[in-house]
Amino acid sequence: MIYTDHHVHTYYSPDSKADIKEYIRIAKEKNQDFVMFTDHMDFGGTDPEFQEGIDYKKYFKQMKEIEEEMEFKIRIGVEIGYEKNCRSQIEDFLSRYPFDYVIASIHYGDGFDFYLGDFFHGKTQYESYLRYFEIQQDMVENFVNYDVLGHLDFIVRYGPFDDKNYDFETFKPIIDAIMLKAINEGKGIEINTSGLREPNDTFYPKNQVIERYKNLGGRILTIGSDSHFNQQYGSGILKAVDFLKTIGVNEISTFSQRKEDRIKL
Repeated sequence: MIYTDHHVHTYYSPDSKADIKEYIRIAKEKNQDFVMFTDHMDFGGTDPEFQEGIDYKKYFKQMKEIEEEMEFKIRIGVEIGYEKNCRSQIEDFLSRYPFDYVIASIHYGDGFDFYLGDFFHGKTQYESYLRYFEIQQDMVENFVNYDVLGHLDFIVRYGPFDDKNYDFETFKPIIDAIMLKAINEGKGIEINTSGLREPNDTFYPKNQVIERYKNLGGRILTIGSDSHFNQQYGSGILKAVDFLKTIGVNEISTFSQRKEDRIKL
């Protein structure tokens, strides 16, 4: 089975320097049929570089030129950094471009950037994580123009705690509510393998959450490395496939023109 990485950032993302053509060379070596790029488009952030955003008219034009030059199919996705006060802007943005795939992610909370750590000030670990899941729940209840939820428990990456892990049973009611809403809307979750490259050594979301999504009836699962460097492309995907097999998942999802298709494992 050859599966294309479904979470990939290029030098168009402010936090990446990865070269587009090098990704394609790697994909060709892996005998893949296409590459899928999902650069950042964040809304409501505090970082000036992310506030500026990408010129997607230029982006689509360049991707088409590279596709023709390299003779290799490029699918264009996007990772939306969601903020509830920017919902109309997000909808307008998505209506203007023919994306193949949309990841809905939470990168900010209550006006604070998780990366900078301000979100955690004055909160216990439980309060911080609960508030994050509440923000995630608000998104799925009020926004449906996405295909998968990105790195669902990503908050643990940035928590300033000695043990960043969390007890799934403690947060199970709200995580269930998030995933059931996504399932009922025909949406999926991604298995983000970037945590395997970090001290946490985990998928985002963690194994228990992925298995719970499956047991709740969820069937739309993509796998992405969240690559920001060329050498990270495809990292951890085979481990994710192996894990899915152990919990009885026989297919994973891919997207083109916002339509889902399944690949057998």
